[in-house]
Parts: sequence; C-alpha cells; structure tokens
Amino acid sequence: MARYTGPKEKIERRLGERLLLKGERSLSPKSAIVKKPYPPGIHGNKRRSPRKMSEYGQQLHSKQKIRNTYRLMERQFKNYVKSALASKKDLSEAVMNKLEYRLDNVVYRLGIAQSRDQARQIVNHGHILVNDRKVSIPSYEVKMGDTIKIREGSKKSPFFAILSPQWIAKHEAPPWLELDKNQMTGRIKGRVSMDESGINPNDLQAIIEFYSR
Repeated sequence: MARYTGPKEKIERRLGERLLLKGERSLSPKSAIVKKPYPPGIHGNKRRSPRKMSEYGQQLHSKQKIRNTYRLMERQFKNYVKSALASKKDLSEAVMNKLEYRLDNVVYRLGIAQSRDQARQIVNHGHILVNDRKVSIPSYEVKMGDTIKIREGSKKSPFFAILSPQWIAKHEAPPWLELDKNQMTGRIKGRVSMDESGINPNDLQAIIEFYSR
C-alpha cells in the first residue's frame, strides 16, 4: 500500500500541533514546529489574524490530525470509519479500537520503536512475532491475550541489541499493555480507554460527522 514519504514535520506545522511523528525529536527544541511555529510555504510566516474555521474546516482538520498521527492513507482511514459506522457499536470507541489495536501501533506503544513509521517498518520487515508466529502486516489487528515478541534472529541486529533496549528502559507502556522490559515482549491485557489513546473525543466526533455526509 502506498504511504506518505514526504517531510513529516511539515505536517505538524501545517496542522499547528505536535503529532510525535519523529519520536524524541518531536519533543525537542530542534523540532520544526518549535523553530518555525507557522505553516510551511513562502507566505507561512506572515503575521495575520487567524480566520475562524467553518464546521467543515474543523472536521477536515480533525481528520487530517488523527489520520496523520496513525500514519494512514486516506482510503484505509476512511474504511476504518465506514466500518465503524456500519457496526452497532459506540462509533468513537469503534474507530479508536481500529487505530489502537493495529500491530504497528502496539509495537510503538511498547516502546520497541520511537515512532509509528519506524514501527511499521519493523513489522514490514518481519521482525515481530504475534503468539510466536511472524506477522509482517502493520494493519494486523491484535486481540486480548496476544503476545508480541521480537523474532529471535532479529535480536542480533544493532537496532534490537542496542537501540531498542535503551528506549524501552525509560518507556512506560499504557495500562492496557503488559511490557517485560528485560525480554522486550508485550501482551495485550486490557481494553484501551479514550484517555489512554490520547485521542480527543471531539476530534473523533468531528471525523464521524465528516464521513457521515
């Protein structure tokens, strides 16, 4: 599936919010949104009073923010929302679960990777086992009780032998995940709450209204 490969920090500047697209760099003074706190483009830094967004503009902004946070293309993101709309479940919770239970997101939440893009690459390259079976599909939906491990042969690489242990040592996984920092393994032990996902419920509601048109 195609994916965006352009400058990630331009996305944050355009939306005016940090989406943690570049791991620790996104939180540092070196991040583009700190050094250039205005939209990209030759006219981005011209001072002008902010215009009030229309309802459609607010919905579009929410969609772009959440879609880019989870690093999804429009078609896949739309399918998640449409699937939630077709279900009889709570819509906001259904969309959130589709996003949070993706395997690449779980790898990121466990601290094995510093960003969702990095997590997606790790999964794509076959480094991750789910219940001792190799899964190389980033969108794979994990379930309660599933265990996440790094493939034994992959542990010898500098990335998993040196870098990942450093990140995991100072990482705190969300309550719905059980993380063994020494073994670098994880288990799905609970349900994700809206607070734990970090998603603003107003953004989800705006997204649902956007695709319900």
